[in-house]
Amino acid sequence: MKTIQEQINERILVLDGAMGTMIQQYGLTEEDFRGERFREVPGMLKGCNDVLCLTRPDVIADIHRKYLEAGADIIETNTFNATRVSMADYHLEGYCAEINREAARLARRLADEYTAKNPEKPRWVAGSVGPTNKTCSMSPDVNNPAYRALTFDGLAGAYLEQMTALLEGGVDTILIETIFDTLNAKAAICAAEQAMERCGRKVPLMLSVTVSDTGGRTLSGQTLDAFLASVQHADIFSIGLNCSFGARQLKPFLEQLARRAPYYISAYPNAGLPNTLGQYDQTPEEMEGEVKEYIDEGLVNIIGGCCGTTEAYIRRFASLVEGRKPHQRVDASKYLWLSGLELLEVTPEINFVNVGERCNVAGSRKFLRLINEKKYEEALSIARKQVEDGALVIDINMDDGLLDAVQEMTTFLNLIASEPDIARVPIMIDSSKWDVILAGLKCVQGKGIVNSISLKEGEDAFIGHARTVKQYGAAVIVMAFDEKGQADTYERKIEVCSRAYRILTEQVGFRPQDIIFDPNVLAVATGMEEHNNYAVDFIRATGWIRKNLPGAHVSGGVSNLSFAFRGNNYIREAMHAVFLYHAIAQGMDMGIVNPASSVLYTDIPADILERIEDVVLNRRADAAERLIEVAEKLKAEKENAGNAQAADAHLAWRNHADVDARLQYALVKGIGDYLEEDLQEALGNYPDAVSIIEGPLMKGMNQVGELFGSGKMFLPQVVKTARTMKKAVSILQPYIEAQKKEGAKKAGKVLVATVKGDVHDIGKNIVSVVMACNNYEIIDLGVMVPAEKIVETAIREKVDIVGLSGLITPSLEEMVHVVRELDRAGLHIPVMIGGATTSKLHTALKIAPVYQGPVVYLKDASQNAPVAARLLNPATHDAFVKELAGEYEALRKGNKEKQVKFASLEEARKNKLELF
Repeated sequence: MKTIQEQINERILVLDGAMGTMIQQYGLTEEDFRGERFREVPGMLKGCNDVLCLTRPDVIADIHRKYLEAGADIIETNTFNATRVSMADYHLEGYCAEINREAARLARRLADEYTAKNPEKPRWVAGSVGPTNKTCSMSPDVNNPAYRALTFDGLAGAYLEQMTALLEGGVDTILIETIFDTLNAKAAICAAEQAMERCGRKVPLMLSVTVSDTGGRTLSGQTLDAFLASVQHADIFSIGLNCSFGARQLKPFLEQLARRAPYYISAYPNAGLPNTLGQYDQTPEEMEGEVKEYIDEGLVNIIGGCCGTTEAYIRRFASLVEGRKPHQRVDASKYLWLSGLELLEVTPEINFVNVGERCNVAGSRKFLRLINEKKYEEALSIARKQVEDGALVIDINMDDGLLDAVQEMTTFLNLIASEPDIARVPIMIDSSKWDVILAGLKCVQGKGIVNSISLKEGEDAFIGHARTVKQYGAAVIVMAFDEKGQADTYERKIEVCSRAYRILTEQVGFRPQDIIFDPNVLAVATGMEEHNNYAVDFIRATGWIRKNLPGAHVSGGVSNLSFAFRGNNYIREAMHAVFLYHAIAQGMDMGIVNPASSVLYTDIPADILERIEDVVLNRRADAAERLIEVAEKLKAEKENAGNAQAADAHLAWRNHADVDARLQYALVKGIGDYLEEDLQEALGNYPDAVSIIEGPLMKGMNQVGELFGSGKMFLPQVVKTARTMKKAVSILQPYIEAQKKEGAKKAGKVLVATVKGDVHDIGKNIVSVVMACNNYEIIDLGVMVPAEKIVETAIREKVDIVGLSGLITPSLEEMVHVVRELDRAGLHIPVMIGGATTSKLHTALKIAPVYQGPVVYLKDASQNAPVAARLLNPATHDAFVKELAGEYEALRKGNKEKQVKFASLEEARKNKLELF
């Protein structure tokens, strides 16, 4: 008999339908559920379907038989709620092991019976493991968001009991289904691994998620991409969707999984949407038509039914998949995936992942005081501010001698989970105490980072810690320590890191992309000669690691570098900017720094820059003395000048006579304090408000793009400039509205959207403003907009143009998907493409060929209105489209020899934020 692993590559497998729907048809009474055995159990047992495996096994066997007769390849055990957590409601928690074991044996017997009848069509048993009726990520008490009714360990223990019994009963796979909280799922995955080890049986692990809304998020708030990152550590056989909606409504989310998940794909939707009475009215014939799209488009390897489905539905699915090709798995991502509620994919375009440092009791006196005083709301505001300032990850550290670090870490992470604007980013669990790290791992549903582990206690402890980190699904920072101590020289750094890399990849099974080395940022200019080369050694080690340890990343605590200059914040921030400029060029792509830092590499005066680089790069023996001299001089000047003059010096840029220059400076620096007065002045120099956007504001954003592309500005600083641009546009908005021609005929209707997977909207907003000022009616769908919503809105509103925007590389693939869906719907209206990583080359190679209408790449917002006018004018439309087609064809011919998936990194960086 072929295994399920062999069969799934050959054909689409059919899973059975709903168990609950089938049980309802038997009209069972309380006596059926209770039987003689449970006559004395208090409360009502009717509705406890799992107990029927003991009291009415004949009914469950009959249901299995009906599904097998209908053609199901896989039948699920009747154990969806058979954990101690859920069965406690019926006072049956003591019978969980028996229920699961008997349920598995019952299904096993019937599957084997049907396999024996036709060995060419083997049947398998999936052990059904539901999500329970409690959640590890949310509080049931609205007044206490840190409270949890269920602990990770308690849930994992209940799952371990259930899965051990299922394996003993003979299931072929474990199916963790209807996942609504990823932390619950992570507990189940841990339990599955332990149960398999305990039983000496390794079976395929299947996961199935349920989304709670049309935005495609789980009930606990995660996007599907974030969920994939959270479970990436597990040895997963298949992943898919069940319940939630009917097949049609579930399809966009299934497409998303099929494009990104490197596993076999399953789907078992409900029989449509429930009516007002909670019943499912969709017929088998109707559902078959919707499921057929899954098959035709190669989206699934396993298809079945959830709520409302019966054997009649499964019979149609079995006929539908005959001779059809299954979904072909995609390759695993070559990048580091991290997640909070949303995915952070560390691609080359993100040249530096800024880890916010202020939620650290060892580094922030204010944060320590707030935690000590239990002022958690104020402490959360610090985390929120870091995210607002551009931190892509936030570091949480509770290591203080007077704190219960385990309790405080647990409490604070639970509180963060209730704050979506903080929880959307990944968490770095930072502690020198292993029990604190372990407590943190049990609170985080996303894929975070453990900071840190090292070889200082020897290989056995290192391997043990690494295996635990992997088991809980986190990436890991590895400090360059070993049994000899801290690695301080280049040679020691690469020795320790290469040894740790070999152990992690070869013995522990870590993905190289999940390994982040910290080769120790140590203080320079301390007066000790042996410290002078510390920065150079770190930078050299960084280059060596990125070249010789494929996939691994490099991080560091940047503030350590300038420890000798405590009290002189300007010199410290300038040193950090210089160090990062050189370290990032060698491959450092992560660091714990202050996201609100305002000193840019290009800001530092030449004489000070020279002296700082002399120190950082160890270019002369007296470098430290010379920098100390400058630092003391600056400090004295500040003290002598007094606060008023110091403030004046800080605001010297305000003395520039040219208001355009002041606006551009404010944008590049992210300073929004003076926009009102400067924009008022600019309004007197320009014919209208739109001209200011198209002029100095756009020039400022283009300058940001150039600095970012050359590595002299980092993403958190870019986010700050984007907020300033948004504020400027909002100030000008009333003037733009007032300048519109009343009663003028609309030039056309334009739909604009940031595509799904992307939350950046500044460029889209600017386009909307410019187009509206040119008398176009704008329908702005916002950010993270799925293809089906774009198509549906375009049809309903009869739009003339669709504008698609995106900042990050995955948006390029999503744009291709959107135009395919527009084409599939029979829409051939013009599509405008814009955003930081988009390019004419990518548009010509990847987007235009899959769409029968015109697709136009636009480099900046000023081009949109004139291009739209040419497209919508019958007198110029055909000539423009022909000209565009010629340009694209020339680009395709010129790149015929290249297998170009995306625009080159160099081009992407060059264009960075030109539309932002």
